[in-house]
Amino acid sequence: MGELGESVAARVLAWPGVQRVPTPKAEIFQLRRFIAPDLCTRLVALIDADRRPSQLADDNGDPGFRTSETCDLSDAEADVRALEERFCALSGLDPAFGEPIQGQRYAVGQEFKPHTDYFDPHGADYGKFCALSGQRTWTFMIYLNEVAAGGATRFRMLDKTFRPEVGKLLLWNNRLPDGQVNPATLHHGMKVRKGVKYVITKWYREEVWRG
Repeated sequence: MGELGESVAARVLAWPGVQRVPTPKAEIFQLRRFIAPDLCTRLVALIDADRRPSQLADDNGDPGFRTSETCDLSDAEADVRALEERFCALSGLDPAFGEPIQGQRYAVGQEFKPHTDYFDPHGADYGKFCALSGQRTWTFMIYLNEVAAGGATRFRMLDKTFRPEVGKLLLWNNRLPDGQVNPATLHHGMKVRKGVKYVITKWYREEVWRG
């Protein structure tokens, strides 16, 4: 697992314009203008057409913990297939290990409080979400628009905050070099204060996706 993380990181860094966040605590990268503004606009339209309230694994009883809307993006759409191919070209990750691409929409006041993308190995829903395809490994997140105020993504343990920019990609390894989950990837989708925020998310698993 550690070798896989290192090989993905090396390939990602070979892509023009990729920046690695200078921290020893996690493998995290950003790439501005990963996708073009016109593709972002079309993806926003797909999200708006099929959004639903976002769900939460291991519900903690806080109804305000995750208040965004979500949609699954079908690979029947040419733009979604093109995005999948671009993820693969960047990372070398086998698309068979990837969950379907999702889109999220955050209106004013909506957020996703500090959380990890991996499933808590001690959580009540761990078996439900990881029995077939294993734990999440890599996260890819693309901002589709700029937000008038708020909506940044804060990694508190890394002392790093990323603000939405059209087409900007964030990606990170949810694991440590020994394959264990990395608590330093805790992140907060901060409240939108003005405007609306749209993002794309893509997660990869340890095993072939059999959702």
